[in-house]
Amino acid sequence: MQYRNGQRLPLEGGGALRLSVNPRARRLSIRIDARAGEAVAVAPSERRLGEVVAFARTKAAWIAERLAMREETQALEPGAVVAWLGRSVRLEAVGGAGAARLHETPDGPVIRSGGEGEAFARRVENWFKRAARDFLTARTEVHLRTLGQKPVRISIVDTRSRWGSCSPHNRSIRYSWRVVMAPPEVADYLAAHEVAHLVHADHSPAYWSVVQRLVGDHRPHRRWLRDHGAALHAVGR
Repeated sequence: MQYRNGQRLPLEGGGALRLSVNPRARRLSIRIDARAGEAVAVAPSERRLGEVVAFARTKAAWIAERLAMREETQALEPGAVVAWLGRSVRLEAVGGAGAARLHETPDGPVIRSGGEGEAFARRVENWFKRAARDFLTARTEVHLRTLGQKPVRISIVDTRSRWGSCSPHNRSIRYSWRVVMAPPEVADYLAAHEVAHLVHADHSPAYWSVVQRLVGDHRPHRRWLRDHGAALHAVGR
């Protein structure tokens, strides 16, 4: 059978498998896209998609278990409690169509926003994107100075599978806004992770030594994203 990039196949035990070609991939791999509720089979080329499909079928039980464990979607709606740099923040609706704003109250931080339904959620998400840009830009600049690197162009995006990416050739870094819901040291680790790619484009021991120079022991932060990342991706979906 001829497989193609982006194709979806049914899985034994339920769920779907999405085929993905990533020329930078060094091996066949399977990951769980919690927000889409499907598994993703990654191969370095389209001609190897058949191999990764066969590999995925040997992992059918594991995939079914991981899909069953994925986080329930949490809507950005009035009354919801979400995280911002590790702090719990309550969402409140106010009259009108004003932008979302953060307020410190005796009961803790609150994000108050105008709009209803999707308009409310969009305003709250836009607030988080602005907060992510502010925090990640500041931490990126700190790490750039530490390494003696020139400025980069920063973009805030909403990716499904990657927390960030760095393109050394055009000096640009992309961050997922969702990492700003993590504790500040975890979000700071992500900034260090991407800045370090300006020095080493791979994940070699030399690369990780640069990350360690910037944030110390990076393993707890990587573990946090692995353990809690699905919950962040479930917010607003």
